[in-house]
Formats: sequence, structure tokens, C-alpha cells
Amino acid sequence: MRKTKRTPAGTALTNTIPNLFRLNNRLLSAGDRLVAELGLTSARWQILGTVAAAARPQPVAWLARDIGAHRQNVQRIVNELATEGLVSFEPNPHHRRAALVVLTDKGKQVVEDAMHLQVP
Repeated sequence: MRKTKRTPAGTALTNTIPNLFRLNNRLLSAGDRLVAELGLTSARWQILGTVAAAARPQPVAWLARDIGAHRQNVQRIVNELATEGLVSFEPNPHHRRAALVVLTDKGKQVVEDAMHLQVP
């Protein structure tokens, strides 16, 4: 197998990637600890925040695209959030099978509580 020669910039980026992975894991762990008392994880908080930040209700596939996640993973978490009454599904006038995800009042309160925990 031929060894590919990297540019100095390519080598620097390659050496930075493990640090980015570690940083990501630390951010997720810190987020999990921060919102645990609300019954959330970083993943659930991320999805609730994405729903809250959207200009209008979106289907799961769009939410997944916005956060760069797999639709199936987002669907599983959205279903859990719906079971807990944090989001609900509304009919999508543009697609019969892809319901729109909407925060409930309880979901809005949890997002607000999470953001208050995050501010300090």
C-alpha cells in the first residue's frame, strides 16, 4: 500500500481531530450533568432546542438534517419526548406521513428551564 503524503495543513488537521472528539465528549457529558435534573440528556436537549429554534414546525427529517444527525435517531428521541408530553405531532399539509413536531407548553417550559441552567 502506498503511503499518502500529507500537506502540513493536512497533518495539523489530522492531529487536531482527536482533540475535537475529546472536546465533543466533554461537552456532551457536561450537558448531560447540567440538564439531568430536568430529565434530559444532551441529545434530548439538542432536539428540544432545535424544535424551539425553528422558525416553524418541521418534520423529523428536517430536524435531523439541521443538527446533522440520522433521522432514525432523531425519530426515536422525538417519540420519547412525545410520550413524556414535551412535544406533539401536528398534521403536515405538505406531506401526509411526515408529521410536524411541535413543542407543548410543558416542552417550552423545560427548554426555558434548561436555558436558565445553561446561562451561568
